Amino acid sequence: MDTLETVGTLAGSRDIPDRGARAAAIYRSILDAIVEHRLPPRTKLSEDEIGGAFGVSRTIVRSALQALAHQHMVVIEKNRGAFVAAPTVEEAREVFETRRTLEAAIARRAAERTVPADIARLERHLAEEAEALGRGDRPRAIQLSGLFHLGIAEIARQRVMERFLRELVSRASLVIALYGRSGASACGNTEHQAILQALGRHDVERAGAAMLAHLAHIEQDLDLEPAEAGPIDVAAVLTGQA
Repeated sequence: MDTLETVGTLAGSRDIPDRGARAAAIYRSILDAIVEHRLPPRTKLSEDEIGGAFGVSRTIVRSALQALAHQHMVVIEKNRGAFVAAPTVEEAREVFETRRTLEAAIARRAAERTVPADIARLERHLAEEAEALGRGDRPRAIQLSGLFHLGIAEIARQRVMERFLRELVSRASLVIALYGRSGASACGNTEHQAILQALGRHDVERAGAAMLAHLAHIEQDLDLEPAEAGPIDVAAVLTGQA
């Protein structure tokens, strides 16, 4: 399955237990909203509010929230409920340190294995990313950015690495939402182009170096000083009314 063309979220339904179509839909809706920065870190996720928005029971909502907690996207606190996770400074650094190690290796392997059809697919993807940036659709640009990185892992045919990266990309989005200075962390389209050029030339070392430079640039945009979010209407965000 082509990640860039068929996956609508950073985590497909195969990544959560089979708790029914409604729980899966809520899971995907919340995950997308977190990754796209529509639900900031520390936002309270009320079972009643979400259940009312989707017309489901608290039990179904709880299943979705527990799956998100397993992926470290949500924290569930006793007697307080569920909240969008807020990574610490140390966790933020660990996420990017791990991404640098993992994605440099993935980029080098992808440069060895890429074929013209892969490059054409990534070019179409970057055109869509540039279009989203041009019309100011930052949530879509953020989503496409993450999928670009996962698409490279797909080309590398490193399934275990791809699974790890899927979680890291999601967690990095939380870090960016909490600590990003300029919002540039939707990933620069120009830097993605540089990575793509290295892949197209089968330049293994350049692909790894371009990926490292790209991730370092994102990390440099972090000020590691969390900003407090204002009140969030979770139901409106998840139902597209915000």
